[in-house]
Amino acid sequence: MLTLEKFEEATEVVSKVTQETKLVYSEYFSGITGNKVYFKPENMQYTGAYKVRGAYYKISTLSQEEKEKGLITASAGNHAQGVAYAAKLAGIPATIVMPTTTPLMKVNRTKSYGAQVILEGDVFDEACSYAYRLADERGLTFVHPFNDLDVAAGQGTIAMEIIKELPTVDYILVPIGGGGLCTGVSTLAKMLNPKIKVIGVEPAGANCMQESIRQGKVVELPSVNTIADGTAVKCPGDLLFPYIQKNVDEIITIEDSELIVAFLDMVENHKMIVENSGLLTVAALKHMNVENKKVVSILSGGNMDVITMASIVQHGLFQRDRIFTVSVLLPDKPGELAKVSSLLAKEQGNVIRLDHNQFVSINRNAAVELRITLEAFGTDHKNRIIEALTEAGYRPKLVKFKGTYVE
Repeated sequence: MLTLEKFEEATEVVSKVTQETKLVYSEYFSGITGNKVYFKPENMQYTGAYKVRGAYYKISTLSQEEKEKGLITASAGNHAQGVAYAAKLAGIPATIVMPTTTPLMKVNRTKSYGAQVILEGDVFDEACSYAYRLADERGLTFVHPFNDLDVAAGQGTIAMEIIKELPTVDYILVPIGGGGLCTGVSTLAKMLNPKIKVIGVEPAGANCMQESIRQGKVVELPSVNTIADGTAVKCPGDLLFPYIQKNVDEIITIEDSELIVAFLDMVENHKMIVENSGLLTVAALKHMNVENKKVVSILSGGNMDVITMASIVQHGLFQRDRIFTVSVLLPDKPGELAKVSSLLAKEQGNVIRLDHNQFVSINRNAAVELRITLEAFGTDHKNRIIEALTEAGYRPKLVKFKGTYVE
């Protein structure tokens, strides 16, 4: 059972290995939501995520015999690093099974703590099944990333710190994957102050907990599809489900496109790198129908590789109309490209790419397609450029961005 005594013990234990992550007040999000918004920056932990809390506390509860067997776990990345780091501190060998889709940075960081890494399966659930099989074959002690009450107690120490620093908090937003973090935080928060509202946040493409709550029992999704890899779980923990039912007031789901906007918001306004799962609670701030409340958003981790960051920034710039692609038709005659360039320069549009297609029509004199990718100041500026092209007779047509320039 999760008791107040257990949470107090966990808080004392994990304080030996965690870094202090004091609340960060967000003037930007407070302004756009009408609430007082604070971030709990667990992305600043030594391993880049909150997972070290549950891993270290769980290991502290193991018997000497269980430790001597060696540890094994499955993880999409953050729990892997937490277990590897905690095992290293305890002098215990650790084997980590990770999905083949895990970002390279998370794989390499896990290896850097001395753990053996095995890549297996496309999603967490497949990696977990393989890890269980290895545990049986090799006699290893399995440390589940979320479906374990000791692990949940370790994660719940976040709530202890939040309430100690901000006793009058009204809402706590918590990401949900399998449910360990949300179980720990919601259970302890309600113990300390039943008036606190706890909102769980899931990716729309991996809403296993929301669907389980709806059906009143633990259910497994047929598949998951989300860029929030740390919360891409098909089935929540059955040991945790009763705690979520009792202590979580609402579950919000977030589309991947919202995470892209949230990433840019955090980089531009807080100079913070937060991974997609950690951005769930940032995106959820805009879904809350309350005002004048003190809201804490838990940033669960910041382990994002550079390639993913580059992709998200590119998509985000297109979403915000900071970059757009437009197609125009012009005669295939000398000087036509110069005319278009002159018009764009007058409107302060910065050209970053040109694609000139002479074969869009059989009659090249009548129509040659020019696709122009431009940098703009935002939607108003984009519309002004398109209007100028229209007035000049170029019949501009926007080209949709889906990772490549495809109409």
